[in-house]
Amino acid sequence: MKNVLFVCTGNTCRSPMAEALFREMVKERADYQVSSAGVAAAPGMPASKHTAALLKERGLDLTRFQSRMLDQQTLEQATHVFAMSSHHMAAIVDEFPAHSDKVYLVSEFAAEDELRGRDVSDPFGQGPAAYEETLRSLEKMLPSLLAFIDQTWKKND
Repeated sequence: MKNVLFVCTGNTCRSPMAEALFREMVKERADYQVSSAGVAAAPGMPASKHTAALLKERGLDLTRFQSRMLDQQTLEQATHVFAMSSHHMAAIVDEFPAHSDKVYLVSEFAAEDELRGRDVSDPFGQGPAAYEETLRSLEKMLPSLLAFIDQTWKKND
């Protein structure tokens, strides 16, 4: 089972967006679990209204979503951790060094040169256009993540 975890700051904008989009990509695949968390999240918060509205337009429902703080147990369960920014990556590796081998930048495998290695912009506190830009970036990045996982996954014997 591949357990994919997306991480941002508050777990209300970028990581729930990535979680919902990636979950939709793998919905026909029983070998994937998808979740998200934040490095500085207030547990139990809903997804931001702009995130929820944009995803609803794509038929994805976040009404039951609740933010959560990244913790040791969540990282132990994850097989792949994708951070939205280099800052998030550094925070995860600093606090949980034993899991550094499975932490990647979400844009690390992007097919487009202008996206690869870049942080996903944080739309928090901005208008709908900023959220749409973040969504478009994630939609371009996530297929490459799926391909990376599928190409490199080794089943446990």
